[in-house]
Amino acid sequence: MRAVVLVGGFGTRLRPLTESIPKPLLPVGQRPIIEHVVGALGASGVSEVVLALSFRPDLFADAYPDGECAGVRLRYTVEDEPLDTGGAIAYAAREAGIDDTFVVVNGDVLTDLDLGRLIAVHRERGAEATIHLTPVTDPSAYGVVAQDDDGWVTRFVEKPAPGEAPSNNVNAGTYVLEPGVLDRVPLGARRSVERDIFPAVAAEKRLFALTTDDYWIDTGRPEFYRQANADAVGGRRKSVAEPALGAGARVVGRVVDSVLGRGVVVAAGALVDSSVLLAGVDVGRDAVVRASVLGAGARVGAGAVLEDVVLGVDAVVNAGEKLRNARRPVPA
Repeated sequence: MRAVVLVGGFGTRLRPLTESIPKPLLPVGQRPIIEHVVGALGASGVSEVVLALSFRPDLFADAYPDGECAGVRLRYTVEDEPLDTGGAIAYAAREAGIDDTFVVVNGDVLTDLDLGRLIAVHRERGAEATIHLTPVTDPSAYGVVAQDDDGWVTRFVEKPAPGEAPSNNVNAGTYVLEPGVLDRVPLGARRSVERDIFPAVAAEKRLFALTTDDYWIDTGRPEFYRQANADAVGGRRKSVAEPALGAGARVVGRVVDSVLGRGVVVAAGALVDSSVLLAGVDVGRDAVVRASVLGAGARVGAGAVLEDVVLGVDAVVNAGEKLRNARRPVPA
C-alpha cells in the first residue's frame, strides 16, 4: 500500500512561526509532525509515502536526505504552482505511478485511527473513495458530511455557515481512494478534493464514510498545536509518548504543562505555562510565558510577560515587555 501525504500548504494560521519552516516540520513533542504522520502510516502497512510538496520542498529533502522517514520510504513531488488539494493528490499520484488503491492523509493532522479498518471497510463496500469522519462540537470550520442509513455519503458541505451543517461529523483528512478518482482531475488542473471531487463521487453513491471517535487533532492553529504537544507528552495518545524536555534543556525556573525543545533555557524565577518552546529558546529571569508558542532561537528578556503569543524564529522580546494575543515575526 502507498500513501500520498499533503504537505504543500503555507501554514498561514501558525504564522509567523511558519514563515520559514513548513508546518509538518514543526515538532510535536521532540519529533516533527511529519514523522508522527509517516510513522503511523508505516505501522499500518504503508510501504512508501509520496510527499505532495509546494512550500519549501528543500527543507524536507534536507531533513530526510536518505529518502526515508520513520522507517518508511519517501518519494517527493513538487507542484510548479499550487493545485489545491484534489489537484495536488492527482499530481502526486500520477508522478509516483500509483495505479492501485492508495491512502491520502493531510500532513498536519494527528490521529490514532485504525487505518487498517478504514481500508477493510473501503474494500468491503466496493467504494471509489472512503473517508474518515470525526465528530466535533462546531463543524462550521470543516467539511461536513451527511450519510444515508447505509453509510454512503449523500452530501458533502465544505465549511457550512454556523447552524446550517447537516451533521457534526466532519472530514478528518484520511482517505482511501481507487485510482479511478484520478480520472476526475484533468492533467494540471486546480481542483479541491472537498468541493469538487468528493461531491461528484457522492452524487454517484460511490463515496463511503466511516465515523470513529479515535484521537484526532488538526494542528493548524496555535491553540491546537499547543494541545497536540500536550497530548503527546500527557498520555492521551494510544501509541505516542514523547518526552516533555528536549536534550540539553536547562530549567531553573518553573515549567507547567509545557513542551520544551532541545537546548531551551528557562532562567531562575521564570514561569512557562501551557506553552511550546522550540529548540534554543531562552527565557530570561522572572519572565512569564503562558499559552504561547515560541519559535526556535527566540529570546525573551528578563521580566517580560507573554500570553497567547506566537514568536517567529529568532524573534526577540525585550526585558520587561508585555505582549498579549500578539504575533512577532522573524527579525528583518
